[in-house]
Amino acid sequence: MSQQTSPPQVWQQAAPGYTSPIPVVRTHLGHAVASEWTKIRSVRSTMWTLGVFVVLVVGVGLLTAVLIAANADPASLESDNPLSYGVFGLLLGSMCVITLGVLTTASEYGTGMIRTTTVACPSRGRILAAKAIVFFCVAFAFTFVSTLIVALADVALLDGARTPSTGEWVKGTFGVSLFIALLGMLSLAFGSIVRHSAGAITIMIGLVLAPLVLALFMFADSLSPLRDFLFEYSIPNLLSTFYAQTLTDSGPSAWDSLLIALVVTGAAFGAGFALLEKRDV
Repeated sequence: MSQQTSPPQVWQQAAPGYTSPIPVVRTHLGHAVASEWTKIRSVRSTMWTLGVFVVLVVGVGLLTAVLIAANADPASLESDNPLSYGVFGLLLGSMCVITLGVLTTASEYGTGMIRTTTVACPSRGRILAAKAIVFFCVAFAFTFVSTLIVALADVALLDGARTPSTGEWVKGTFGVSLFIALLGMLSLAFGSIVRHSAGAITIMIGLVLAPLVLALFMFADSLSPLRDFLFEYSIPNLLSTFYAQTLTDSGPSAWDSLLIALVVTGAAFGAGFALLEKRDV
């Protein structure tokens, strides 16, 4: 009679419990903002783009003031607003803000980094909102400091020019900085919609230059209403309204220009948020 052997006993030992020293908290918009701030300040292209922006705005602004002070008769500057000579540098520097705004979103789709971003933060709307907040603060801060430096230098160098009023100081520094920051946010929204850096940058440059270039070649009298409309609402003319130097006698004021930029940018972000929820990464 064979003796049956009992099956071997399998010893199961529970894994020791582990408690992470890092507290587990529910993520919110602040975490996304901190993440985007780390991204934008750690990328080398951001520093290069903002560096070129400062060089263009401050350098061209100071150079213009020096040339005018050296060659113009002080009596001919009595009615001029000295802050208005900073518009030349801003027109050039706006290309840098446009480029940086597009790259803030479109570059992640080009490199595939957006997959990592969405894994860390599945809420796509929160990602775009965080990018917008960080970019707006950076663009506004750099523009405000640059325009303030140019404004102070212009007032000091152009002795014959009149003293700007408080309203002109606000429009020539704070107001125009808001406008440039909103222009950059519009670029950021287009970068999220198009998801291609070169394509979005091309669209934004066309949006800035095309209306003005088209209006310059509309010589027919029958096209004069359209020509005046393109002149008045072209982005260079809207930018110049903050310095009271416009291409036409009519058209929007400085704060109207800011409202137009806010409405257009808001509409673009609305489209960007809607498309984020429908598209795959």
